[in-house]
Amino acid sequence: MGEKELIKGNIAIARAALNCGCSCYFGYPITPQTEIGEYLSLEMQKQKLAYVCAESEIGAINMALGAASVGAKVMVSSSSCAVGLMQETLSYAASDQIPLVLVNVMRAGPGQGYIYPSQGDYNQATVGGGNGDYRTIGLSPSTVQECINFTYKAFYLSQVYRNPVILLLDGLLGQMSEGAEITKNPYPEIDNSSWRLEGKGQRASREIHSLEPEQDVLNHHIALLNKKYALLEKNEPSWEEYMCDDAEIIITAFGTMTRYAKAVCKQYREDGLKFGVFRPITLYPFPYRRLRELSSKVKLIIDLEMNTGQMLKDVKLAALSNSNVSFIGKPVGDWLKKDEIIERIDKIAKGFYEHFSASNI
Repeated sequence: MGEKELIKGNIAIARAALNCGCSCYFGYPITPQTEIGEYLSLEMQKQKLAYVCAESEIGAINMALGAASVGAKVMVSSSSCAVGLMQETLSYAASDQIPLVLVNVMRAGPGQGYIYPSQGDYNQATVGGGNGDYRTIGLSPSTVQECINFTYKAFYLSQVYRNPVILLLDGLLGQMSEGAEITKNPYPEIDNSSWRLEGKGQRASREIHSLEPEQDVLNHHIALLNKKYALLEKNEPSWEEYMCDDAEIIITAFGTMTRYAKAVCKQYREDGLKFGVFRPITLYPFPYRRLRELSSKVKLIIDLEMNTGQMLKDVKLAALSNSNVSFIGKPVGDWLKKDEIIERIDKIAKGFYEHFSASNI
């Protein structure tokens, strides 16, 4: 291990992007992610890389699409309502199989909302607002160190699968400073010479486009995309388990809320109750199989989110009829605190245990 330094989540992402070869950044200021572009505006100029503060979020994501099509490693960052403006181009990027990384540092919504931290963009990242049958890979860090590690992974996955990747974190983590190590990028370079647009030269001409007027051609293209998504769902689900080996109750959470879930779990363990925490790291592909295995062994799952229950549908789909699923959430405002979470879990779990004649809460 190297030496840790005190670093803000947004700056950690920017520095990691440079470490893994990001050569083009396009963005537009919006709280709470503005420091990413602010930092890169200086550092990319020093390194003679391409930095553009675009005229709008729509302009930024379309510039990214163009730069990535010629083989550049590209990153865009924004927040929530502004990411909503980028959805059409994300659909294009997925269809065109263009690798790019989009960082969404979430704020409260819907609509313009406000700068309060929130986890209200889970649906936007995993289901999306663009048209057609497409998917975007989603990674969700819970610490500043993971902001670094997952930035590296986001660039790697985007290149390997030729697909947009969304790094999804909330404003609390983007603005948080804690000890982290700026490590080297552990992933290999991916050769993109077989598809990038770089000038014809001596080879056959290439083109990248989404328009397919022939029905059979379009169906074949979508089938190829679905084959790639099936491979993603088989090989790339990632998750974290905390004290789940003998757990009777599991708390599910993603991103920053995982930190609170672990604190609650630890408190219940000290009280002699067998709690555990399950966190999906990849929001897409969601780790359905592993959560389903755990759900068959536990009595209760409590989903914890700073929204009105967006990941809840995936938790229920994973659990099926194996266990009872309850929800604790808050869409905006004061972050769910440890004591508040425990108070609400006590009410849920007490009734559940009484129902099963195992009341020890």
